[in-house]
Amino acid sequence: MSKHKERKEMPVFTGVLKYFPRALKYVSKISYIGNQQHHPEKPLHWDKSKSTDQLDALARHLIDHTTEPIDDDGMLHLGKVAWRALAALEDQLEKGE
Repeated sequence: MSKHKERKEMPVFTGVLKYFPRALKYVSKISYIGNQQHHPEKPLHWDKSKSTDQLDALARHLIDHTTEPIDDDGMLHLGKVAWRALAALEDQLEKGE
């Protein structure tokens, strides 16, 4: 497959960003708050050494969402579910490369 055709089959803006603008901004806020919690003195980054149980954390936040949608830090559990789902997918894709 040509690089041009491959790029056309990944509509990141029209197929993701335009579909979920509020959700993606919310997940970016989850990233920021997590970074402030674990590394307030460092620039925003994903510390993979402290983030190794994506599916367990995702499941916990999903369960917690069913009883109380808002976590102790004031953020929606579903935002944390989304972050963990993206992290798990990223990990899986990295393993396949």
